[in-house]
Amino acid sequence: MGHYEDFWYEITDDLKRLNLKKEFDAQLVKMHTQDKHQYKDTRERWRYAFDKVKKLKIRNGQSIEKLPEE
Repeated sequence: MGHYEDFWYEITDDLKRLNLKKEFDAQLVKMHTQDKHQYKDTRERWRYAFDKVKKLKIRNGQSIEKLPEE
């Protein structure tokens, strides 16, 4: 796999394991209307949204430990 494929796989796998897909999608929609994200490419938006939802989950006192490998 190339560098970009690794990135997409890592993010989608982590979203699934951490059960953050719904929050991630909502964050991407929110970012779509914000001017500060207007010139970011898709990869930058995904990284920002992923980091944001992880940080919010930690702030709310929830654990983000990964589930064991299946």
